[in-house]
Amino acid sequence: MENTIRPMTESDKEEVMAMMEVFYASPAVLSNGTKEIFLNDIENCINDNPYLEGYVFQQQGELMGYAMVAKSFSTEFGKSCIWIEDLYMKREYRGKGLGSAFFTYIAEKYNDAIFRLEVEEENERAIHVYEKSGFSVLPYMEMKK
Repeated sequence: MENTIRPMTESDKEEVMAMMEVFYASPAVLSNGTKEIFLNDIENCINDNPYLEGYVFQQQGELMGYAMVAKSFSTEFGKSCIWIEDLYMKREYRGKGLGSAFFTYIAEKYNDAIFRLEVEEENERAIHVYEKSGFSVLPYMEMKK
């Protein structure tokens, strides 16, 4: 059975919302978010927002997970920067190569960009996938306001 990675659409909204609720309630992220934020994120993924893209992982019509990427520019690296904001697979599809397939897909789409993501130190399984896909730890703290 072939896995498909495709852009998120209006018809995915309900199922992506359910996955986001699971993802944001997990220890993989620091904040729990809200339904309002999730809905806004999904809407921005499926409309003409030039900064955010949403993707779903699908097999025979069933959604297995989703990803969201934000686009910006890195003056530090002198090129476009693609932030992997969300990367979530339903439990039964983890460890099946979907994360690695997504990194290959997005690297081919944005072949001259720097890729960044955040990960909780305790999320060893995700860290392994990220390192296997060429990511390395940056030695500085991120701040927000």
